[in-house]
Amino acid sequence: MSLTPEIISLLILDAIFLFFGVIALVIGFRIALKWDNQATTSLQYTLSKQSALVSTMIKYIFMLKLPLFAFFIYTCDKLSTIITGAMCASGVVNSVDFGLYLTLFKLLNLYLFGFWLLLHSADIHDEKLPYTKLKFILFVLFSVPLFAEIGLEIAFFAGLNISKIVSCCGTLFSASSSSYISLLFTVDASLWVWLFYGFFGLMVLAYGLKHTPLMIFANGMFLIFSIIALIVFFSPYVYELPTHRCPFCLLQIDYYYVGYLLYTLLFAGTFYGIGGGILALVSHKAHPRFMRVSLILCALYLLIITSYPVIYFIRNGVWL
Repeated sequence: MSLTPEIISLLILDAIFLFFGVIALVIGFRIALKWDNQATTSLQYTLSKQSALVSTMIKYIFMLKLPLFAFFIYTCDKLSTIITGAMCASGVVNSVDFGLYLTLFKLLNLYLFGFWLLLHSADIHDEKLPYTKLKFILFVLFSVPLFAEIGLEIAFFAGLNISKIVSCCGTLFSASSSSYISLLFTVDASLWVWLFYGFFGLMVLAYGLKHTPLMIFANGMFLIFSIIALIVFFSPYVYELPTHRCPFCLLQIDYYYVGYLLYTLLFAGTFYGIGGGILALVSHKAHPRFMRVSLILCALYLLIITSYPVIYFIRNGVWL
């Protein structure tokens, strides 16, 4: 293990999250089992106070994990300068067998706990507290990927070997890659692009029809095909190199950190579309504000990423 200040910070925070997460899980499990908002017993009064405490703990865990996702990528990007073969965070993440799974767990937990906070907000703004039992049942379930992420991150940094020669992003994100990512390049890029724009169109249609399940589905598919289209088609126009398709290099200073803007718009937009939609189904109440925010953020992402090939073509008169 190579202990840089960034890695030490992440490991310390992992220990803190694990400590408070276990406390929240134990108390949350008790609340999930025994909560009865119709009761007037001393137990119910105690559970009410514990519910407020645990909810605050969960809220601050999420508030810290939100910027820490970006900090993890930044840390991996910084480590790429000392690991042979790595040119960005991609090489570092993939230098450990489960590095990609760790990244996916981090992203999944942001969506899960973000939704938990939406449900929590709806719960505390209703005097009947109708979702308290549900939100703690969900927290018990969501704690599984949370603890899995913490365990994987500790194992990731413990297994990181700075003397190991790793593959660069140019190799990982290409048709010659030995991973499943190479399968993306066996399909014509235009198909991924059409699916990208098509599911955005479906989002617009779902918003106009106020069809919540369709909005959830369209956002989920838009998220998937946005990332695929970014890798296969759009990223070479950002780099102005036909063979450079890495989604991590967008986060580097050479490209003005544009990746942070793009991913924030994409993840926040699809989160509000999916999370707000599920909340509407659970509460049986429409949440048009979430749907509107989702559409605006996803539209901004689409406009910015589309501008790169358009501007490149205007300047050079050819497509990559």
